[in-house]
Amino acid sequence: MSTQAPSQDASKPAEPKGKAQITFDDFAKIDLRIAKIIHAEPHPGADRLLKLQLDDGSGTPRQICAGIREQYSPEDLIGKSIVIVANLAPRNIRGEESRGMLLAASDAEKGAAERGVVVMSPMSDIAAGSVVS
Repeated sequence: MSTQAPSQDASKPAEPKGKAQITFDDFAKIDLRIAKIIHAEPHPGADRLLKLQLDDGSGTPRQICAGIREQYSPEDLIGKSIVIVANLAPRNIRGEESRGMLLAASDAEKGAAERGVVVMSPMSDIAAGSVVS
């Protein structure tokens, strides 16, 4: 029987650092919604960004810019449903307005040499604009 501590698996990436704890009331302020990608193209002024046009169920297309260009091609995203933060204040990102943020998981911190990124999407079809809770 060995009393040595298990060695860290070299093939497993380091865990990203956690963020500060928030209250339930803070979390409840976030409006998570399902949106369908209706158009996607490379951002004209940024190598790592895609410019996405979304159907968020409101009847008015929504544009967001997302740093997923290294992981996804525009044509592979069209028609996909994703989860977005719908009530994030609009922001100008290199000359393009972004009205929200998509949710994605990553296995490493931003700037890491190797970083896998996976866009979050529902497991089954559900209408654009549906509330995520």
